Amino acid sequence: MANVLELRDISKSFPGVLANDHINLTLEEGEIHALLGENGAGKTTLMNILYGLYNPDQGEILIRGEKVNIQSPNDSIARGIGMVHQHFMLVPVMTVTENVMLGVEATHNGIFLDHASVAKRVREISEQYGLDVDPDAYIKDLPVGTQQRVEIIKVLYRSADILILDEPTAVLTPQEVEGLFKILRLLISKGKSIIFITHKLKEVMAVANRITVLRAGRVVGTVKPKDVNPEKLATMMVGREVNLVILKKAAEPKGETLVVKDLYVNDERGHPAVRGVSFDVRAGEVLGIAGVQGNGQTELVYALTGLLPFQAGGFSIEGKPLIHASPRQILESGVAHIPEDRQRHGLVLSFPIYDNMMLVTYYQPPFAQGVALQEKSILDNAKALTKQFDIRTPSVFVNAATLSGGNQQKVIVAREFSRPIKLLIASQPTRGLDVGSIEYIHSRIIAKRDEGTAVLLVSSELDEIMVLSDRIAVMYRGEIVDIVPAASVNKEYLGLLMAGIKPEDASKSAAKVEKEIKVERVF
Repeated sequence: MANVLELRDISKSFPGVLANDHINLTLEEGEIHALLGENGAGKTTLMNILYGLYNPDQGEILIRGEKVNIQSPNDSIARGIGMVHQHFMLVPVMTVTENVMLGVEATHNGIFLDHASVAKRVREISEQYGLDVDPDAYIKDLPVGTQQRVEIIKVLYRSADILILDEPTAVLTPQEVEGLFKILRLLISKGKSIIFITHKLKEVMAVANRITVLRAGRVVGTVKPKDVNPEKLATMMVGREVNLVILKKAAEPKGETLVVKDLYVNDERGHPAVRGVSFDVRAGEVLGIAGVQGNGQTELVYALTGLLPFQAGGFSIEGKPLIHASPRQILESGVAHIPEDRQRHGLVLSFPIYDNMMLVTYYQPPFAQGVALQEKSILDNAKALTKQFDIRTPSVFVNAATLSGGNQQKVIVAREFSRPIKLLIASQPTRGLDVGSIEYIHSRIIAKRDEGTAVLLVSSELDEIMVLSDRIAVMYRGEIVDIVPAASVNKEYLGLLMAGIKPEDASKSAAKVEKEIKVERVF
């Protein structure tokens, strides 16, 4: 097949960092080319160069054999390149049509906006590519899977032939993921070409025609799915063997550590986000909270860690009620917190690593004697934890902002796990991390469970929920719709619950899907 895109010897440096080192990449017409790599491997920099957000230090870009000079996103769009970002660029209070026409407004006589012609074109694109989107719907009323389809319509409306999809399945249910894959296959059947950026190895194996792996800014290799397996890809990404299977013994839960009863929480705008939630987490088990992002999980965790007040109900730790307790009081009750936004709630980025290592207990011995900080104890603690938790840094004196996302997460894990805790609340603990860092964080969570710690795991990654959890609770629109043993539930059932299907209906649908899968495997 002919190449629609070719990147030749692309190099890009930032102060102290060689982000892209003579990268060569081709994209064929009508293919899905997956781009894999650890955090800091150079994927984002490379795509930002292609989309005109950065200029390369050297190298060249060819589109359909012609050398092009891309200086801005407008140049990229004009040459048929469109990018669907991981975080949707949509205005919630506007309609699908209004979002699609933003920046390329069609008008009557150069004065009045021509909504009708744009809506017609949206319908045409929707029907042509099986996107099933109502042009008159408001974004705020659409599920995330449909919002992503709107993003795809936006780039197709601008006549893109080359689509860059950045972590496109990060917030989708399993059913929405499969729906997206059908759309991608239809797009390439109609001549589109796609660069698919993800860290999910199973998805790459399922949807990609070719896979290019980056490591430390260089191309490690380009392979076809039929020639590799997930373990081989993980080794290419990390440079060592990675255990993709979580080895854990059966849980041995004991007494209730966290008990939540009829909890109601409003979000930061005052709107109801958690509606009458009740559950418990026992010592020595992992309770996973599954759900599409935005269904009250964030507010639930904020309430349990003192970052948001709750309107009704309450919770207790080992029988001790915590009514309107402050974050410090909750932490002193034996709670550790891995926040979903590590940079906003987990670290002070402008502080050095050694300060971040003792943020929670800086006022207690051995870090303080009265009002005097004990610098030697602080530094000794940071150096020991850096070694123990394999934090990759030149020294403990560098600011946390200079670390990669995976190493920032390790700083938080090291700090939270290095003190006596009864309950670990881990919210999106591996979001945006590479396969090596994910392996490490998972092993640490299971080790804490096996020590007798109660673990509340909140994640939008269903695979993560299923492999780490002993029980799984599903949240939808602020309510827990079901709590099930992890060992006796399938992904189809959980995905249906996450989409708002009632448990009894989800059971029937999931059983039908499972039956069809078994028949397919037999033949």
